[in-house]
Order: sequence, then C-alpha cells, then structure tokens
Amino acid sequence: WRMNLIRVMIAENVIGNIMTLKMESRRMTIMKKWVSLLLAAMMLLGVFSAAMAEDKIVLKAACWDLEKTPYYNAIKSGFEAAYPNVTLEWVDLASQDYNIKATTMLSGGEAIDLMAVKELSDMQNWAREGFILNLNDRIAAASYDMSKYAGMDECYKSIADGSYYALPFRADFWVLFYNKTLFDKAGIAYPTNDMTWDQYADLAKSIAGDGVYGTHYHTWLSAVANWTVADGVNTLADGEYSDLKYFYELYQDLEDNGVIMSYDELKAASLHYSGAFAQGSIAMMPMGYWYASTLIGQIKDGTASFDWGIASVPHLEGVAAGSSFGSPTGIAINAKSANPDAAWDLVSWMCSEEGAKVIAATGTRPAYVSEDVAAMMASAQGFPQDANTLAALLPTAIALEWPIGEGVNEIKTIVNEEHTLIMTREVSIDEGIKAMEERAAEFIKK
Repeated sequence: WRMNLIRVMIAENVIGNIMTLKMESRRMTIMKKWVSLLLAAMMLLGVFSAAMAEDKIVLKAACWDLEKTPYYNAIKSGFEAAYPNVTLEWVDLASQDYNIKATTMLSGGEAIDLMAVKELSDMQNWAREGFILNLNDRIAAASYDMSKYAGMDECYKSIADGSYYALPFRADFWVLFYNKTLFDKAGIAYPTNDMTWDQYADLAKSIAGDGVYGTHYHTWLSAVANWTVADGVNTLADGEYSDLKYFYELYQDLEDNGVIMSYDELKAASLHYSGAFAQGSIAMMPMGYWYASTLIGQIKDGTASFDWGIASVPHLEGVAAGSSFGSPTGIAINAKSANPDAAWDLVSWMCSEEGAKVIAATGTRPAYVSEDVAAMMASAQGFPQDANTLAALLPTAIALEWPIGEGVNEIKTIVNEEHTLIMTREVSIDEGIKAMEERAAEFIKK
C-alpha cells in the first residue's frame, strides 16, 4: 500500500505541474495578446500624432523689438486660441536694420510668411517688386469693413495699381491731454471734443498765470504745425506751405504772451514733453496717444500727481471735429509664403475688432476703431473714465502725417530744417515758408 501511496502522490504532483504549466502558458498567451494590443495602440497613436503634426501649420512673421513690445505675444496667444491648428512664430529683426533685413528676406526667398510694415515706403517698394500679395480679392471675399480704420487703410494701397497690399493693426493718433486738477482749481470748464484752434488758444490764455502754463508744445514740427494735414486734403509734401502760417502765428502769439514755455527754453533744458507735463503746471498738451500709458505710469510711481483727461485735438473751421493725424503699423503677406490662406487668417484676425481688443488690452492703440475697442483701451488701470475722454478715443478721421511718394524724405528734411529756423526766430514765418517752397520744389513730382 505504501508503494501505491507514493505512486498516487507522484501522479498528483505531475498532474499539478502540468496544470501549472498550462496556466502559465495561458497567462503568457494573454500577456502576449495584451502586449500586442498595446503596441498596436501605440503605433496608432504615433501615426495619429504624426498626422496631427503634419496638419499643424507654423506661420513665421517678421517684426522688430519683440521683447520690448507686449502686443506681439498677446497677438500670438489670441490668434492661436482662435486658430488652434496654427502656431505663430515671431521672427525678431533689429529695429535699426529692419527695413533692409526685411527686404533682403523677401527678395532672397527666405521662408517667412508675413512681414510687419514699419515704413510705408517699404510696402510700396515690396508691392512694386511683387514681394507681397495683393489682398483685394481676399478683402472682397471676406466682406471686410474698411471703414473701421478711420482712413488709415488708405496708407496700404499701392500707388501703382490702387490695390491693398497690407492692412493696419496699430495706429497712433494725436489727442489733447489736459490737467483736470488745474481746470478745477481755476473753476474753468474742461476742453471739449469740438473746439476750434482759436477757441483752444483762448482757453489756454484764460487759465495761464500764477505759475500755470495754458498749454504746451513739444519742439517737433508735428506738435506745432502738422495740424494742417488733419483735413485729409493738405499734405506736407505738396510744396505749398502757406497753410502752415496760421499755426506758426498761433504758436508765436502764445509764446509772446507767456502762455507756453518758449522753444529756446525747451531746447536749452532738453526738456522732454513727458517730464514737462508731469510737473503739474501745464493745463493742456497736444500729443500722440502713446503718451497715455506713460502718464498712467507716472501717476502710479508718483512722478505726477493730478487728475487728467483726453479730448480730441482742436480743428480748423470747416474741418470735422475729431479729425486728427497719425501713423499706422501694418502687416503684409509674403508672395512666396507656403501658407497664404493661414497667413490671411492672421492678417484678418489681427486687424479685426477681435484682434484689436487683444492689442488694446496691452495699452497699445489699435488701428480698428469701435466703441468696444475704445472700452478696452479705457479699461487699463488708471485710465480716466469720464465720457469726454472715452469719446475722444473714437476719432472721426485720421490723416497720414506724411504722404507716400518719391522725394518725400528729402522734403521732410527741408521742412524740418526751416521749421527750426522759424521756431528760433532766425527767420520770419513768411521767410521760412518761402524757403520751404523754394527748396522743396526740386523734389516735387511734376
């Protein structure tokens, strides 16, 4: 019986081992199946990811001062959120060499999709050489509302064929800053959004005195006499400068009456307009809108301490209230872009109300004009919230400070040189204007 017991035990052990082997074999089979399934899933995921990567479009856009300009990254974030299948990469070019480098990239066929337009003359050259795309058909297909640019879109039409080759996304224009605290102290009503230049001069004289200057002019031609172009008809490159006489006479009258700091005083002290206004002794100052963010910072850090507001710049009789002048920044598409449709998506988004709100949120004045964009501009902490100021953010029209064309750079130099002589009174107003016309005649296109 002992032998039988041993045989039974051996048999049971053998059977147990066989069962264990079968179970292990089954486990291995199951594991192999799971590993196979997992590998297959990983392969599918890899293929899917590769397909997704292939579908992802990368747009490259040239710009300048990338690290110093907050709206570039804001545009990238906003656009990529609106178009998740596109990645926007800004290509930063040195500001001082931007025009030369950008032209070299376009002419050399570099892989760049879009170019920010720094100088309007460059856009004209790029369009003439066929470096950038004509946007007319895309604008028409999108039923794009060009009226929202207050005239700044006209800057991006080719002189040669009248077609659009870029659209504006930024446009600084001139407004009238004023010190509410000084007006309140004097018991005088604030400037309005509908003042003539004569009314402005009278207002400046009425508040001047006891250490207060009625208004302030920086030394630039822009601040003193450029107002003649705000009618959208006159230009500073037409060779006829008699319309500047009114503004020089207005300036000299204010200077002679001690209503403003003298030109010589400003030059001798090298006093910047921002430092002058921050002192709190100037009631009004015509200046570009860009000063708003600087003034907010001055109030915040204690450099300035007063309430302030903005009004539309004064206008001549017969010129619409809210008319001003300024300079835009635009965006164009490389004619050799591998992604022209996606590039147009960026242009149309950047230059639309949606893009304008994103730009405005960084404290920059976008080209697109609307109440919602103005509200976004005014939402910056420290920005005045009175109705007069908010209304001034909606200009009626913005004329180009200097026109586009041959000889303009030379004419600009001449006019500025004679401006300096008039301001220092080395020549009379009439003599200076006559010299402008005689010297500019050589460069006027016949």
